[in-house]
Amino acid sequence: MLLLANVLVAVVAALHIYFLVLEMFLWTKPLGLKTFRNSIEKATESAVLAANQGLYNGFLAAGLIWGLIHGNPAFAFQIKTFFLLCVIIAGVYGAATVSKRILYVQAAPAALALILLWLA
Repeated sequence: MLLLANVLVAVVAALHIYFLVLEMFLWTKPLGLKTFRNSIEKATESAVLAANQGLYNGFLAAGLIWGLIHGNPAFAFQIKTFFLLCVIIAGVYGAATVSKRILYVQAAPAALALILLWLA
């Protein structure tokens, strides 16, 4: 069960690295425009904010990776729990304020990983 939980934690981390790339580097490019359903005008105006948001997603990914590689299992559990809760809270807030899709793309995988982590 712990292996499955850690695989899902890794998936959540990978998603957040992908979000970082989308928001920091591809925001005004065709993939970023399509993904976030933005016009080039709106994307250009909000590019600095998106890059800041992408950086925060990178910090979430870094925390999850830290939890995956930490040598002390008890502390690794705490790290992963903390960062998964951060992802869930960010996902719920994003779903409430931006798009319901965020609940499924960001919060749901983190919640599933957290449940599996607690059951392991």
